[in-house]
Amino acid sequence: MKKKIITLLLALISGSSFSQTLSKVDFMEDLEFLKKTLPVKHTNLFAKIDRSQFENKVDQVSMRSNGFDRNRFIVELFKLTQSIGDEHTFIEVDFTKILPIQFELFKEGLFVVGVDSANASVLNSKLESINGHPLSEVLARFKEIIQHENPSYFDDRLLQHLNNPVLLNGLELIDNDSTATFALSNSSGQIQKITLRPVAGKDVTRLNLARSGGSLLSHKEKSNYWFDYNADEKILYFNYSECREHQQYPFAKFSEELFPIIDGQKPEKIILDLRYNGGGSSAILNPFIEKISGSYLNKKGKFFVLIGKKTFSSAVMNAVDLKKNSNAIFIGQATSGNINHYGEVRGFSLPKSKIVVAYSTKYWERWKGKKGPLKPDRDVKYSIKNYTAGKDEALMEVYKNDR
Repeated sequence: MKKKIITLLLALISGSSFSQTLSKVDFMEDLEFLKKTLPVKHTNLFAKIDRSQFENKVDQVSMRSNGFDRNRFIVELFKLTQSIGDEHTFIEVDFTKILPIQFELFKEGLFVVGVDSANASVLNSKLESINGHPLSEVLARFKEIIQHENPSYFDDRLLQHLNNPVLLNGLELIDNDSTATFALSNSSGQIQKITLRPVAGKDVTRLNLARSGGSLLSHKEKSNYWFDYNADEKILYFNYSECREHQQYPFAKFSEELFPIIDGQKPEKIILDLRYNGGGSSAILNPFIEKISGSYLNKKGKFFVLIGKKTFSSAVMNAVDLKKNSNAIFIGQATSGNINHYGEVRGFSLPKSKIVVAYSTKYWERWKGKKGPLKPDRDVKYSIKNYTAGKDEALMEVYKNDR
């Protein structure tokens, strides 16, 4: 997804307003507009769903719309785009509040890794239920609005939405969007309940929360790209978390600092971490890919690429290029983005609610014949125990690797 496309969507969203009360007629007008407009604008809307199925789903929502409020309408729109099966066709709402709690998924379950300071005692506790709804039910409800053919895609989007009071209310998991009660179990199995109210914000990672996992190398800095050199182990770690130029630190300037370290220190291994990269412009990393592919580090056992459930869109394109054209060993988990996918996103606003519908305008075939996500050569299962101890299983795999 190019930067200009993201800017377009943000402009559409910022110009929208959903504060007014909408009637059934308003909902029906929006749905009819969506039914007529999306098939025309999308490059191939009916790749996984036929026209009659799509139109029938829209009509069914329209018939039920008399009992909708704002939150329920948003959820129904999510369900419609989920049924299309295109990871880049989605509903974009200007959510202004979130619950001050952040979850991460480990092999043992969903755990709190960030929370408001008043509830810091529940850090690293396991989620058991939300407003009395057991986790199994919560997951089932979210599968109605998030595609789950690719488990990594579902897991990533679940983590993004699990603290969203509008979606929780629209899914009828909480009674209103003003409070939510989470039941959490600590390491001893004791249950503690906390009730949270939403706070202003859209991105939980930008909230001032009590957090765990701060000693992990991957959490050392917050920037689009940065590196760390371990002189003792002679391993260079390159974290690439956004496929976007940093306004005050262009990628060309970053490269001017990175490659002299490589040339001067001659590291024995280099790690490219794409696990937290949700995309942007794939072209930004191309100079690095070209240069590293022609270097002495482009050998088995010297070049490692970390991927995971947050690796999406242009970051997947970069990973696929490296998979096809380098000798890198891939470690981690399957990407949330598919190897071949629809993308190049545009958007339009619904006439009454002003909600933005994002849609794909191009099919990207990065690797002919391949289906599904990019999978690692070596799969990693992350544990809450190692996370809290500052141990990263993917990096541990690199450090112990001698092949």
